Amino acid sequence: MNLFACIAQNERARGKMAPPGRSGARRRCQRLLYWVPVLFISIIVCWSYYAYVVQLCVVSIESIGEKVLCLTAYHFFVILFVWSYWKTIFTPPMNPSKEFHLSYADKELLERESRGEAQQEVLRRVAKDLPIYTRTMSGAIRYCDRCQLVKPDRCHHCSICDKCILKMDHHCPWVNNCVGFSNYKFFLLFLAYSLLYCIFIVATDLQYFIKFWANGLPDTQAKFHIMFLFFAAAMFSVSLSSLFGYHCWLVSKNRSTLEAFRAPIFRHGTDKNGFSLGFRKNLRQVFGDEKKYWLMPVFTSLGDGCSFPTCLVNQDPEQPPTPAGGNTTAKSMEGHPFPAKPLRDSQSHLLTDSQSWTETNGNNEKCILGMSNPALTMENET
Repeated sequence: MNLFACIAQNERARGKMAPPGRSGARRRCQRLLYWVPVLFISIIVCWSYYAYVVQLCVVSIESIGEKVLCLTAYHFFVILFVWSYWKTIFTPPMNPSKEFHLSYADKELLERESRGEAQQEVLRRVAKDLPIYTRTMSGAIRYCDRCQLVKPDRCHHCSICDKCILKMDHHCPWVNNCVGFSNYKFFLLFLAYSLLYCIFIVATDLQYFIKFWANGLPDTQAKFHIMFLFFAAAMFSVSLSSLFGYHCWLVSKNRSTLEAFRAPIFRHGTDKNGFSLGFRKNLRQVFGDEKKYWLMPVFTSLGDGCSFPTCLVNQDPEQPPTPAGGNTTAKSMEGHPFPAKPLRDSQSHLLTDSQSWTETNGNNEKCILGMSNPALTMENET
């Protein structure tokens, strides 16, 4: 019996897995249901296009100049909105690279050894050359039992996608996709352009909505489309403005939604601002260095999604002061010589313009590795 059959058998024994035929049918039904919110948004957008272009611009607006102006501006916003929405939905989330996956031999070791120092040693050996700073609440290396890999910083396992997602922000049902490193910029632009789309409809539809209440419009089909279009756009504007404002705040702090609710844990302890590099550099990390592409739904984010520069210099004012012992540990751990990855001030052009660091000798590495937390245990996060 191979390894995957053993895993499936164990999951059935624990009641976590239904019989294969029933499980496959249920999974297909779930996948279809996940597209319902996307279908709902698509129907709303198609109806709003018909209501605005046909019923408002063609039927209700009498001035030719106003018609041309409204139709031109409307199509500009709707193209950017649909383009960014499409990219958010159909851009596949990025997964950790092969270097973070356990080899077949390491997997066998973890299964064979009892949960103790032996498993700790396996994970420490796998993670010692990886650019990871964050830990679990107990100080253990972040390990995903489902994907059988050491989690990169800011990576989390999505229970809906059933895979680890790089820089996962959240799983959004309205796009039926995980929002993470590969499509977070698209998601922000989708919020921005959908908000502008709704505000534009409200602004240009307002005078005709007022005429509706003042009986200034003939009692036709266009009358009701104009009324409901105004209400729908106004309601979506309120919800989108709050959501877009929240994500703008997250970008300014260089946090994900998950990190806003549970701050990342580093070797020296919890730090909400561990990845914050300052407003401008935080903005560049999402939108890239070339400003001409910032407003276009094309991928320009910096980095590879597996490693991120950290700035663990200033104490977070929102958190209690770190004990003196914790500061000593942080200082000693910051000297950890990782491979050539952009993690510290001297390693990333986001933090400084100086040349990248050079690796220290092997003896120094062994000395620092020996200072690792002795209570380090494997902890599965799913």
